Amino acid sequence: MTDRNTMSYNAKNSISLKTKDGLNIAAKKLEGNPPTVIFMPGFFSNMEGTKATYLEEQCRRRGQAYIRFDYRGHGRSDGKFEDGAVTDWLNDTLLVLDELAEAPVVAVGSSMGGWIALLAALKRPNLIKGLVGVASSPDFTRDIWHRRMTEEQRKVMNEQGFIAQPSEYREEPVIITKQLIDDGEDHLLLHRDNLNLNIPICLIHGKKDVDVPWEKSEKLHRLLGEENSELILVPDGPHRLSREKDLVLIDEMVQKISARIMAPDNKHR
Repeated sequence: MTDRNTMSYNAKNSISLKTKDGLNIAAKKLEGNPPTVIFMPGFFSNMEGTKATYLEEQCRRRGQAYIRFDYRGHGRSDGKFEDGAVTDWLNDTLLVLDELAEAPVVAVGSSMGGWIALLAALKRPNLIKGLVGVASSPDFTRDIWHRRMTEEQRKVMNEQGFIAQPSEYREEPVIITKQLIDDGEDHLLLHRDNLNLNIPICLIHGKKDVDVPWEKSEKLHRLLGEENSELILVPDGPHRLSREKDLVLIDEMVQKISARIMAPDNKHR
């Protein structure tokens, strides 16, 4: 049941949800038929990205319910990016799910959003009944610390609590905090023996991805089990997978999983 004290409405299906610590989380909801599709953007991305808006248009075309939103410190939501961490962004996602989504839900996560989607599925098995991961990047905080940072950068981070990293996706450097790195340790997935997610999952990853190695999705596929998960490797695919053919593939998988979980004999419903 939605608490109207936590929600306000604006034009064009825009919604603002209030977090427990008083921040406004921006979201948009398209009413339609089940299952509800929810898009979880990547690190420093937002709900106005190519994949998020493309999927909304496809859901609108076929009359399917759809939700997109911004984590705190991203896009139109309140907060500073550098104040957030995986726990915060997961809690923002759970807030949106609890307030706006009706089961069954197909979660679509891009890059870091793939990590958030998996964590949310573990937290809300009553809602999320299917998942599509696009260049999923679970445990990326540990990768930053152990593989992408130099010994000097780790020293600076320990001393001042953050470092500024250049990004090819924006002009200003991205602030990476020690809080983000430490918090990520509480949400690691790839070290587990299995993920205990008995829902249909499709993992899509480009083999030309220079930001997140495709082997991550391969490992996820093994952890999830072949009975429940499908791995699609795009031979010439970059990290973003936002080309027309990539978008079509992603939506095809959303439709495939939607049909599977809505089937009368589906054990996952």
